[in-house]
Amino acid sequence: MTMISDNLQRVGAQIRAACQAAGRDAASVRLLAVSKTFGADLVHAAWQAGQNAFGENYIQEAVDKIRHLRGLEVGTENGVPRAQPLEWHCIGPIQSNKTRLVAEHFDWVHSVDRFKIAERLSAQRPVGMAPLQICLQVNVDGGMNKSGVLPAELPGLARQVAALPGLTLRGLMCIPEPAADFTAASLPFLAAKALFEQIQAAHPAVDTLSMGMSADLEAAIHCGSTMVRVGSAIFGQRAAPSALGRAPGQG
Repeated sequence: MTMISDNLQRVGAQIRAACQAAGRDAASVRLLAVSKTFGADLVHAAWQAGQNAFGENYIQEAVDKIRHLRGLEVGTENGVPRAQPLEWHCIGPIQSNKTRLVAEHFDWVHSVDRFKIAERLSAQRPVGMAPLQICLQVNVDGGMNKSGVLPAELPGLARQVAALPGLTLRGLMCIPEPAADFTAASLPFLAAKALFEQIQAAHPAVDTLSMGMSADLEAAIHCGSTMVRVGSAIFGQRAAPSALGRAPGQG
């Protein structure tokens, strides 16, 4: 769809401008299109426009889309070259009874904050599939009711996860509380960057700092984000809750 393509171009320009302002190479920041609540048809349109990485919060809804879009692989479609296959990122909380679905269908998980979940993902990753790429979600705000491992517990969890078969520890993810301005938004991002560097020193394969969304991606990129998560600026307003989980043509 032209709208999706135009929106991706605008978001890409915003990322490039933020990188330029931060003195960074634009290629050092990936865009993760957050497609939760949006149908497989819009994901397909974004893929046709050149986007290949998609983030999902709701696991069963995501699995339905993954199955629906299976087969969009490297090659051509309608004579147009496609450089990369779809890449699926789980960015929402994972309950124990959903780990098998995640292990069997996703490429990345950004929301691991407990060893129990990582252990289940490791055990349930099918033999023959590439390792599941893992980011540990860290609670940089210190809120007691928020998801994420506390900073003091992060090094221990990183060591445990890095040792599990079928998983590759890639970095950290954080979701700070909304901030009033650039300066306020930068504080938790700087804290996350410091933790990222600490984990990277102990685990050299770590290369991903997943932070920043539509409202604060400039601050996130300034502070070192390597992956920003953007949804409505690409796909439009969220679907109504009653539509969650429906694949195209199912109502």
